[in-house]
Amino acid sequence: MNGAHRGEPVALWLSGLSYYFGAVGAVRDVDLSVAEGARHGIIGPNGAGKTTLFNLLTGELRPTSGSITLFGTDVTHTPQPRRVALGLGRTYQITRTFGALTVLENLTLATLGLSPHKFALFRRWTGYRGNREMLEQVAERFQLSHRLQRRAADLSHGEQRQLDVALAVTLRPRVLLLDEPGAGLSPGERLTMTRLIQELPADLTVVMIEHDMDMVRDVVSRVTVLHLGRVVADGPTSRIRQDERVRALYLGRRVTDA
Repeated sequence: MNGAHRGEPVALWLSGLSYYFGAVGAVRDVDLSVAEGARHGIIGPNGAGKTTLFNLLTGELRPTSGSITLFGTDVTHTPQPRRVALGLGRTYQITRTFGALTVLENLTLATLGLSPHKFALFRRWTGYRGNREMLEQVAERFQLSHRLQRRAADLSHGEQRQLDVALAVTLRPRVLLLDEPGAGLSPGERLTMTRLIQELPADLTVVMIEHDMDMVRDVVSRVTVLHLGRVVADGPTSRIRQDERVRALYLGRRVTDA
């Protein structure tokens, strides 16, 4: 089993996970385990199957074969909302916020996912603001306190990415999937995002897809490398950075499947 060492509590366990688009294997026979509280990176060239893997984990796609276990519970065929309730959170490559709503309104809506009142569609907006202190703490953590009344669409790109992660954290996940959090950010914005991820609670398991190898080095301690849907390397970040097979993948030289 790749990932967690023996004896460590496992947050996420994949066994023989595969997904095919017709005859094309986007994810092929992936075995992976991620320890509780780990910082784990998923890397690979474009088309390696990284985002498809995340879509399988969240339930947006149903695997062709294999299984997914979250904190000991088989969630292979579990609907997306149930996976969220079990502690799975996620961000996307493209920021998904409500641009016409303020930062505070976006954060408040995120909390409804875990609220017993989420189906009270005609309840007044002000009735949902009882947890204002918690929301302000989340905003402060992600350097958005001064933007609470600003529309999400009016934020800078870096601030929108910060809000995206804040929304996922507001749902109080136990496993957080970050899909290219550094995408489209300036060098300064990437440094800010790196620091914010580093400061996430130590008991929160983080699995991150990222192309920026500096961010990978600074955030995660273990890396899994995908190529053509298969795991071709897995291990500590320092060792993976020196792996000649991984270097070949990123330099574009031909790598045989194994």
